[in-house]
Amino acid sequence: MKNINYLTLTIILLFSVFQRCDANEVEIDGLVLDRSISRFGHQFYYGFSQLWLDLPNSSDTHVVIKETVLPRAGTRLEVLVNNELIYVTFMGRRGGPLKERVESAMFAAMDAIARARFKQTSPDLAPSGW
Repeated sequence: MKNINYLTLTIILLFSVFQRCDANEVEIDGLVLDRSISRFGHQFYYGFSQLWLDLPNSSDTHVVIKETVLPRAGTRLEVLVNNELIYVTFMGRRGGPLKERVESAMFAAMDAIARARFKQTSPDLAPSGW
């Protein structure tokens, strides 16, 4: 009998929590996701995210840093902004200079954000851009 009372109480509590969550919807905006595998990929992500923190008006932009391992060759790093591929770089097994690559990726991301905002606000351009 006690188990049934605990079960009933648990169900009532769960319903009250779910109703509270629906009333106060939480919206997450402006994520930078790390899908890297190697040490160099994590270092690239860390450098990029540190620069991303200083970028103003980036709260409505989602960035994914994705790494693919290429056997015997190294890795391929991709930066996607709002599901659009904007930057690709290849890193050997021994790595290489990260600072220049991180800065190039950041400039590409800023350019992609500016182009997306221009497309949204400009009624003169057709969807194809011509």
